[in-house]
Amino acid sequence: MDFFRGIASNEIFISAAVGWLTAQILKTIIHTALTRSFVAERMVGSGGMPSSHSSTVCALAASTCLQYGSASFEFAIASFFAIVVMYDAIGVRRETGIQAKVLNEMIELFSHMGKGVSMEDKLKEFVGHTPLQVLAGAILGILIAFVIAGI
Repeated sequence: MDFFRGIASNEIFISAAVGWLTAQILKTIIHTALTRSFVAERMVGSGGMPSSHSSTVCALAASTCLQYGSASFEFAIASFFAIVVMYDAIGVRRETGIQAKVLNEMIELFSHMGKGVSMEDKLKEFVGHTPLQVLAGAILGILIAFVIAGI
């Protein structure tokens, strides 16, 4: 039971979790508003506005800074973790999504040509983020850390 009490009183953990959850809910609402259709996968899926990865790691880093200070090793670790995650979201994961879109177009073309390719083989296109999506997630995460800390 001490474990769960510890988690429940850990502002850093709570900030990161609320950062992720808030971004996922906002992402689902924004996607539904733009496409006029609800897609349940948006609640847990990657990609989209705002970046839940950025929101999570920025809430983690900001909350760590608020609790331990900017000179702490904890903040240094959390900050560089956030930088790596956000860089990956904009770089490698975004390129993966772009490649998946091109490959899906090829799969669709081949399936219409009767080449024995099924549309069930379609790749996931929502993988990475644009810089704006990452920035929005980062700002959201930092704000959530301040709210959780009561500042």
